[in-house]
Amino acid sequence: MTFYSFAKSVASSIFKPWYRIEAIGMDQVPKEGGVLICANHIHNFDPIVVGITAPRPVHFMAKEELFRVPVLSGIVRKCHAFPVKRGMSDREALRQGIKVLKEGHVLGLFPEGTRSKTGELGKGLAGAGFFALRTDCTVVPCAIIGPYKSLRKLKVIYGKPLPMNELRSAKASAEEVTELIMAEIHKLIKEYR
Repeated sequence: MTFYSFAKSVASSIFKPWYRIEAIGMDQVPKEGGVLICANHIHNFDPIVVGITAPRPVHFMAKEELFRVPVLSGIVRKCHAFPVKRGMSDREALRQGIKVLKEGHVLGLFPEGTRSKTGELGKGLAGAGFFALRTDCTVVPCAIIGPYKSLRKLKVIYGKPLPMNELRSAKASAEEVTELIMAEIHKLIKEYR
């Protein structure tokens, strides 16, 4: 058993009963090839919740501050996270994200870039569109619908993969693609809230 599988089973045994997590549409995540899961961001536990409900191991960008904490740094790396500098264009993190997708893995992303203070969906940053356009990955929108309260149901919905080929052919901008992704996340939130 890998460390990731071990961590996932431990986290699942704690989080799933505590937040009564209901995962919907996990079959929308392709079984192979590069996949970009784009989710709304309402809580610090969102990466864990996506990680335990996604059917494949998920790589995440995590704020670089986490990698400065000695023990935590090792754990976060073993859980397939890599550092990103917030508030600036981090070329190394972008390169690493593209590498993850091109190698046929799953990259989890929160396009808003930071947690929503209100719980409402914020504006997405161009990074999501950048990854979608620079690789031939499948883009899967994901909605996390709270609240994060003990024994209250938390839903994680994986939507239908978005048709990226037309957008790539039409030379759409990263901003346009991100807007489309955010619109799909918004639809999932409205449908399942």
